[in-house]
Amino acid sequence: MKDLLNRFKSLKLVRIMGFNRVVLIGVIIVLCLIFQVLSAVLNHGNVFLTYARFTSAMNYGYFIGFLALGVTFVIATGGIDFSVGPVMFCAALISGYCFNNYGFPMWVSLIMCPLIGMVFGTVGGFFVSYLHLPSFITSLALMQIAKGVGSIFTKTQNVSWPGSSDPGGWYRSLSNLDITVGGQRVNIPTGLIILIVVAILCSIVLNKTKAGRYMICLGANREAVRLSGVDTRRWEMLAYVICGTLAGFAAIFYVGCYTTVQPVKGDTFNNEAIAACVMGGTSMAGGLASILGTVIGSFIIAIMQEGILSMGFNIAFQYSLTALILLGAVIADVMSRRRRN
Repeated sequence: MKDLLNRFKSLKLVRIMGFNRVVLIGVIIVLCLIFQVLSAVLNHGNVFLTYARFTSAMNYGYFIGFLALGVTFVIATGGIDFSVGPVMFCAALISGYCFNNYGFPMWVSLIMCPLIGMVFGTVGGFFVSYLHLPSFITSLALMQIAKGVGSIFTKTQNVSWPGSSDPGGWYRSLSNLDITVGGQRVNIPTGLIILIVVAILCSIVLNKTKAGRYMICLGANREAVRLSGVDTRRWEMLAYVICGTLAGFAAIFYVGCYTTVQPVKGDTFNNEAIAACVMGGTSMAGGLASILGTVIGSFIIAIMQEGILSMGFNIAFQYSLTALILLGAVIADVMSRRRRN
């Protein structure tokens, strides 16, 4: 068995993609097969593997993917950010409220989303890197602030972004583009294309630039980086700025798929974003990160959510499964680090 596993690891494709990432793709395939069988049994023949189910799962995967990409940068430095979900909602609430009540153009409202996220990321990064506050406490505080600011700004009212046929509804084509082919309407998941492009850019920043190498080195050995003469504060703060900005972009894709935003929400998405990171191979101890693994982990979360709903189960089942996945991924990360040490 061990020889067979070693032969599999030695395959060229496996070496290029990485064994862990290949395993994650296998997990996606297994999940799809399980949900296909269970959906057929529980829903009297209705199948899970349809194009409609795929696009529905991707709607969830878009914003989770952006949140997870941002969190990957923070975790790579050895920190943590529990505020990304509420920051996403805060950006969507404020921007949507300005569009509906103050007549802001749609393009201005869209630009506001990443700018608001950047403000939260800058504040959090400053407290962590320059004032040396624990990232755990700082992100929890920012999570509550984001909830409060969004709720106060909108007077605790839900905010509904325009539909695709409403004035300004063109923004929804960023997530899904409906075209007519042969007299039939076909949904093109444009959000998936944008997510992949952003993930490639994030991978380049994290793996091919000085900033990304410093972020990873901070998580591996912060003191060694500091003693080498590097201004660790600048690069650590940059990780939080990137995280907040991507949370703002996640807001655009959330409202592009789900339209209505509620105040004082978003907590659950923190855990899912972190679970996608850790599942994808990013170490909670820092110093090791995988952008490709994060994207695959996001898709696993999205497929799991869609599969649970397709079987008619309550969304609470997903929260439990996500917690178990996060716990298992952390245990695997700890055991892997022990073996390396």
